[in-house]
Amino acid sequence: MKSGINYSFRGRPISLALAACFLFTILLWTWESNPIAATLRSAQEWYLMPSGTQKLEESEGKSSTPITKNGTIPNANTVDSEAVGSFPAKSLEIQYNQDVRSPSSEDCNYAKGRWVAESRRPLYSGFGCKQWLSSMWSCRMTQRPDFSYEGYRWQPVNCDMPEFDSSSFLRKMKDKTIAFIGDSLGRQQFQSLMCMVTGGQENPEVQNVAWEYGLVKPRGAIRPDGWAYRFPKTNTTILYYWSASLCDLVPLNVLDKLSEVAMHLDRPPAFMRRFLDRFDVLVLNTGHHWNRGKLTANRWVMHVDGKPNEDKRIAEIPNAKNLTIHNVVRWLDSQLVSHPRLKAFFRTISPRHFYNGDWNTGGSCDNTIPFTNGSEVTQEGSMDQTIESALKGTKIKILDITALSQLRDEAHMSRYTARGIQNTSDCLHWCLPGIPDTWNELLVAQI
Repeated sequence: MKSGINYSFRGRPISLALAACFLFTILLWTWESNPIAATLRSAQEWYLMPSGTQKLEESEGKSSTPITKNGTIPNANTVDSEAVGSFPAKSLEIQYNQDVRSPSSEDCNYAKGRWVAESRRPLYSGFGCKQWLSSMWSCRMTQRPDFSYEGYRWQPVNCDMPEFDSSSFLRKMKDKTIAFIGDSLGRQQFQSLMCMVTGGQENPEVQNVAWEYGLVKPRGAIRPDGWAYRFPKTNTTILYYWSASLCDLVPLNVLDKLSEVAMHLDRPPAFMRRFLDRFDVLVLNTGHHWNRGKLTANRWVMHVDGKPNEDKRIAEIPNAKNLTIHNVVRWLDSQLVSHPRLKAFFRTISPRHFYNGDWNTGGSCDNTIPFTNGSEVTQEGSMDQTIESALKGTKIKILDITALSQLRDEAHMSRYTARGIQNTSDCLHWCLPGIPDTWNELLVAQI
């Protein structure tokens, strides 16, 4: 009996505490639901609102809507470069404990979107950027009569494309090096970035530091294997190295200029292996040199495991290209652990637009009307499935430019040159300023 009395005595304060806790919870819920009480919330709770151009995400995290400074929502179904529409009264209830974030590269799908008219394009002058831009790619220096292709920018589907600003870019890249390694389309992207950063103006302060990377024109060569320039105020270096196949190329006889060249499909270019530790941003590309004609003209002989390839399946061009890309990606991804500051990108292939033939059979690209095949990319995944599949599971980012460039067949060099109008057309390379400027905007937005 004695022990039972003691148990009841000890349990009574516990019951009272539970009852008090329950009553307090009911009172708190009533208070929070009371509209009068809501007016007493602190100013901090009410003014946790997005400022500038920010994203307000719904509490469930299923969708997000970009909000501009005046509180409007950009309409995804219009090609107007300005945001339109008003903020719906009950579409989003703003709670003080919601997750409010600025748009970031993680929130945007840069490959999906639409081309929109932009009065502030081009970003530089094709006449003025003579210091960095090859005359053969400056359509303003040719007899081309139309330049409407210059007046558009790319609008990603989920957020505003950051406006390129050379000062901001140089501050971001202070004491850093950005390297482009690839074919002539990679060279166009390199020249485009040089023009964008300098505003297309002569800049005598920029230093030629090609010698630091061994990029000196060999005797008898038409051009060096690359270029490297440094902006001394921020110690920012931008360079390009020509490696059309991304294979390691080794002459079989260094004393013979006409010697065959070992094309090591499973070995990255020696230049990249040697200077990787000096790069902070690396952009790779390959694609248009993977054909039998190019291999024959360059005297490239496929090698695997240090010896001539004897596997007939690998000898097929698509398989050789696929093997090389996967090997380069696998090697580079393995290096990122020991190069933690390096941000690596692989740009997808730039589309060609030869109609009624190919480059050597009378193909042309004479269209001058923008967006005859549409202005929007809505598809999921990249058109360049080789690059996309190679990058899966790696830390290398895809710079997906194929689909958005596919819509711009009017922006190629076409048949116009500095020497006049030709009978043949260049429907591979782009006019500059032009589409490669957008590639760089996409790149800078993701650095």
